[in-house]
Amino acid sequence: MLSGICAAGNANAQNDRFIIQVDNNKKGVVKALAKKLGGEIKVDGNGFLAAKFTGQDLTSLKGLLNNPHIKLIEEDHKRAPLSVFNDDIGNPMQQQVTPYAVYQSQANQVTFNANAGMKVCVIDSGLDSTNPDFIWGNITGDNDSGTGNWFDNGGPHGTHVAGTIGAADNNLGVVGMAPGVAMHIIKVFNEAGWGYSSDLAQAANLCSQAGANIISMSLGGGGSNSTESNAFANFTNAGGLVVAAAGNDGNNVRSYPAAYSSVMMIGANDADNQIADFSQFPSCSSGKGRRVTTDETVCVEVTAGGVDTLSTYPAGMASAANMSADSTPYASSAMENTGQASATAYFMGTADSIDSGAAGKVCLIDRGVVSFYDKVANCENSGGIGAVIINNEAGMLYATLGDTNNTAIPAVGAAFEDRSALLASETVTIDIGASDYGFMSGTSMATPAVSGIAALVWSNHSECTGTEIRDALKATAQDQGALGRDDYFGYGIVKAADADAYLTANGCAGGGGAEPEPVGDVTLSTSGYKSKGTKYVDLNWVGAATSHVDIYRNGSKITSTANTNSFTDRISTKGGGTYTYQICESQSDSVCSNNSTVSF
Repeated sequence: MLSGICAAGNANAQNDRFIIQVDNNKKGVVKALAKKLGGEIKVDGNGFLAAKFTGQDLTSLKGLLNNPHIKLIEEDHKRAPLSVFNDDIGNPMQQQVTPYAVYQSQANQVTFNANAGMKVCVIDSGLDSTNPDFIWGNITGDNDSGTGNWFDNGGPHGTHVAGTIGAADNNLGVVGMAPGVAMHIIKVFNEAGWGYSSDLAQAANLCSQAGANIISMSLGGGGSNSTESNAFANFTNAGGLVVAAAGNDGNNVRSYPAAYSSVMMIGANDADNQIADFSQFPSCSSGKGRRVTTDETVCVEVTAGGVDTLSTYPAGMASAANMSADSTPYASSAMENTGQASATAYFMGTADSIDSGAAGKVCLIDRGVVSFYDKVANCENSGGIGAVIINNEAGMLYATLGDTNNTAIPAVGAAFEDRSALLASETVTIDIGASDYGFMSGTSMATPAVSGIAALVWSNHSECTGTEIRDALKATAQDQGALGRDDYFGYGIVKAADADAYLTANGCAGGGGAEPEPVGDVTLSTSGYKSKGTKYVDLNWVGAATSHVDIYRNGSKITSTANTNSFTDRISTKGGGTYTYQICESQSDSVCSNNSTVSF
């Protein structure tokens, strides 16, 4: 059993395979009897045997194996992986394939309301206009200076992201989280593959002008600045939702713009509900010692599928594989070398050497010992015409043969769960061709998943604000990792149907949610520090609608200031102390933030 992935379930028993409990010192007698009666020993365990008796059921077998050394005979039940999500089997160039993250997030259980006016603004590398899996009448765009047309791809990244959000439900390709949702595309990446924070600030303004409800950014970098921060805070304050990737360095460093309080930070999980090893996990705490403050809006809030996710590509820039064994289709992933091969199956072990038995056949190869390239090269040099490399752990094998690949035969990856069936097959057929659909991994892939899920849920609760949708997604996420909120998963894996039901039952304000509800719609975070003996407290807030706000310290109003979403309080008193702050809309005692405390 694979811990956390596999578990016992109520699968149907295989009616000709049984477990025989026996004392170890009498096992030889029982094995001999079982073989004499036509049994095929499958497992020789401590205190038991497992054997297959073709054509026998449990009752007849008990009659045959009437032996005093046998303690018990029982059915050997099948066990299969649970809590594992998979893409549909099939070629997206020929049919519609639903990616695993759609099932994992329950997006297939909620109907997108196309009349709600939802629009997602995608800030990325453009969207390739040749892909047929979009409702192009719902898509507009802007170009940033020097990046070229928004409808010409700057590589596959932006097209892949957009497909995860809104690929159409049209019996072709893939289906997005919010199928056919209106999108506004802003191309900010230049040919070198990067832009600046000022580009993002300008893009946020263009998203607003385009009437977007959601901004989706699968991008990031180090450092923060007030211009960029204010642009996203303004979008959020106006009722929108901003979503950005946590980063792919597998460390606890904060990446911006995801780490701004007004932006929802997204981590990545895999198809088995495990955190991706590359997903960044910044702490929600800042400062040291008595100056530590906690703000759950500057760390991962939820996760979604971001490992080996299938989505749209620019035309012909990806490859797709079909595989069947004895005419039964099996899931596969294209590794290298387009082409078709159909022949007798030949098990080549780990293919770490030449094997003349593979000549003219399709090599079935176990993962391990040597590189994927060496395996395929050894198959080809043995005369093999195609290669299937089978994973050695649960799940599909996604891999390439490396930049120095010079093999010519088609090669695909296969799932560990299909190993037994593949090795038992007589013939195998594989077919790899150019495709408009491909796989990518990263928090870049999880982010559009959450953006699309937010649009999907919001389309059925259009009276809510973006912040209320954000809170509902956190309140209903499936807890993973450490119990409760943690730095890796945040509140957990986002669930569309649960969020939809939550809002239906509780309204936009929710039922308590994942975080304490502020008084009104204003959210405040604080951070304290000292400089040359003077205490300072940085205040950052979102949600205030008036042009000015009132700032309170320990229950007393200390100033009124312009609503710029930030303020620094200077405290001249000596020694330590604890200070509790609150922000209220100008001349209001009801539309106020949560209390946020700093200690020195």
